[in-house]
Amino acid sequence: MYKIKYKVFLSTLLIFNFLLLPLVSNAAFNPNLIISDFEFRDHESMTMDDVQRFLVGKKSTLATYVDPFIRVRASQIIYDNAKMTKLNPKVLLVTLQKEQSLITDVNPTQDQYNWATGYGICDSCSKSDPKLQKFKGFANQVDYAATSLRLFHDNPQNYGFQVGRTVNIDGRKITIANSATHALYLYTPHLHGNENFNRIWSDWFSRTYPDGTLLQDADNGGIFIIQNGAKRPFDSFIAFASRYSLDKVIKTSTENLDSYPLGPPIKFAQYSLLQDNASGGVYLIVDDKKRPITSKEVFRQIGFNPEEIVPLDTAELATIATGQPITLKDAYPTGALLQDKTTGGVWYVKDGTRQAIWHRSLMDVNFPNLKLSQVSPEEIASFSLGEPVKFKDGELVKTANSPTVYVISNQLKRPIKSGKVFEKLGYKWNNIITTSDKALSLHLEGELVDVEI
Repeated sequence: MYKIKYKVFLSTLLIFNFLLLPLVSNAAFNPNLIISDFEFRDHESMTMDDVQRFLVGKKSTLATYVDPFIRVRASQIIYDNAKMTKLNPKVLLVTLQKEQSLITDVNPTQDQYNWATGYGICDSCSKSDPKLQKFKGFANQVDYAATSLRLFHDNPQNYGFQVGRTVNIDGRKITIANSATHALYLYTPHLHGNENFNRIWSDWFSRTYPDGTLLQDADNGGIFIIQNGAKRPFDSFIAFASRYSLDKVIKTSTENLDSYPLGPPIKFAQYSLLQDNASGGVYLIVDDKKRPITSKEVFRQIGFNPEEIVPLDTAELATIATGQPITLKDAYPTGALLQDKTTGGVWYVKDGTRQAIWHRSLMDVNFPNLKLSQVSPEEIASFSLGEPVKFKDGELVKTANSPTVYVISNQLKRPIKSGKVFEKLGYKWNNIITTSDKALSLHLEGELVDVEI
């Protein structure tokens, strides 16, 4: 094991609690925020094997390069420095490409290896300057780059380009938004170089989540659901908790969330009662729609509580899509689980329609708060027959007969390529639902879920 030269630098580094999920933006370049602090610090985003696989996948000469001075291969040098400085190894990979094109150049010179990260070189510097020779060599370059970037990040008050201040970079006013951006501008004090960094980062390490995924901003705690390729924020915790559980939320960066367009917010809890201040009409929120309750008699017979009604202005109420009216014919408008006393079969009944539940897992995951009521076969038969209950978007599902894990998205079952992809996306193993082949067959197969490691 070779010795990494950190000396005084390491004593300045702070210890952080790190999240495991690396997520980045594929949005247009924002010079004020190049990448998030969350991504910059995510030192566990890649193992050494991941780094090596990445280099092999890119057909990089670094996949076989061994530093001639210390006899250590490039992937280990990159990983060890990232680990020691608590820096995301992806930052080093992008820096190697930005400075010397070492990831993709099929025939790099020794000079490119010797000055791999551009450390110590400036516009007016000469590579032959005796003072710069201590920085020469692939291992030295990665060492100094990792140490400096982390040092800049952890001590923004000691340098120029301070966070929150507006500075002039290449004739453009830039307001430094975070410590990571501050560090990158200190390392490369030019707009073009950092634009290249952002472009390479986005091309290589972007993540796109399937519809139905629940994402939480790691910086401010806001929770969103991805629907139709957009992020829909929950305006309150009760709006979220009435629909989903926290254990299925994936933490990600603000920058990754910024890559999704903003969809309409989810403002009210499931089954909220809302009243139009102008007309006096009362509505029940079911999923994303407000369903008009057609009369006071319907309200009374269904058993709603008038004390739970929330008054709203007509304009705000108009922002919510309108669903089917609730009438006396709509038995169980908020849903019920009924079990046939004779056969033992379980049905989900809502609005006068019954849906078969083909496996216990479907009942447990879709209706955890509903109690099972036993009724006669005649009562079951009195409801019109609908399609069987399926899994909701965002659920992770497999069968006992196969190791393949699927994520349900737009009601398709999308196979996840591998366990490594599963973990890279931030999914949790304990959230996988084991179901029957018959229940899983309700979903047609969709596109493979894969990400570049």
